[in-house]
Amino acid sequence: MTSAFDRVLDGIGAAVVGGAFAPGSRRSTDDLVAWSGASRSIVREAVRVLAALGMLRARPRVGVVVAHPSEWDVLDPRVVRWRLQGPDAAQVAVELRELRAAVEPAAAAAAARRASREECAAGREALLATADELASAAADDRRVDFTIADVRLHSLVLELSGNALYRRLHHVVGETLRERGSIRLDRHDVGLHRTLVQAVAEGRPDEAAAVMREIVRRTEHRPGHDLG
Repeated sequence: MTSAFDRVLDGIGAAVVGGAFAPGSRRSTDDLVAWSGASRSIVREAVRVLAALGMLRARPRVGVVVAHPSEWDVLDPRVVRWRLQGPDAAQVAVELRELRAAVEPAAAAAAARRASREECAAGREALLATADELASAAADDRRVDFTIADVRLHSLVLELSGNALYRRLHHVVGETLRERGSIRLDRHDVGLHRTLVQAVAEGRPDEAAAVMREIVRRTEHRPGHDLG
């Protein structure tokens, strides 16, 4: 169940991204209380979070000022979600795909180079188990379970890379995958994920990078429809 705070945070965040609260415009706390129907304490906390994300600026005797998009923390998963649901969703999807294409193949190669190490045994086993869960969910048309397994698989690859900056992006990748959960992954897509996991687990970095690159590439120009 969505809390009052989450509702207000999502509402204001979406209003900023959607242009209802235009860059440079000002709102008082009272304005936002009336607009949201929430208490002052909840509105103030939401403003504090949005200010930390670079989307609002709270100024004494001025009120709340909407920041320009260039100031937003566009790698925060909440901002990613709002942008994917906003008017520029198509362009945002392109940007995210370009980010994934730059990062995830390199992360997969790094994960494959590290996978044989003893300290990575648990991560390797988790990756193999997650691939099984993903395939099973796809075969049974369990969309929610499939998306959960897909997010976990990509997160594990980033984690196994050993690169702290790659790991930091797992929330962004996860939000992207959750937003495209209605897009069908056919048998070839599921097979690609299995091949990726095997390449990582068996220490084949070039193959891991190539397969991940193909997985990301296949998200382009894919209409939303049922799993099959």
